Amino acid sequence: MRHLLVFADRDAAEEVAEAVAEEFPALDRPVVVRETLAGEDDAEDAQWVVVVEDPGDILEPDDQAWMDGLAERYEGWRETD
Repeated sequence: MRHLLVFADRDAAEEVAEAVAEEFPALDRPVVVRETLAGEDDAEDAQWVVVVEDPGDILEPDDQAWMDGLAERYEGWRETD
């Protein structure tokens, strides 16, 4: 499963990626990517996404709840892909 933690701020995304890497060392290091919203040219309209790969589905519901709480603290949210 792939978890996407979405933020408006790059610094928040980078801090969250670091926290996730420390909390879940068994997973590959999360990647921070910039996602421009469709049809938008303004850099302020970009979102920053922390991509957390969990190919073995090792993250339990409590782990996912931890990521939800972390994302909320940085004014973001979690989606799954």
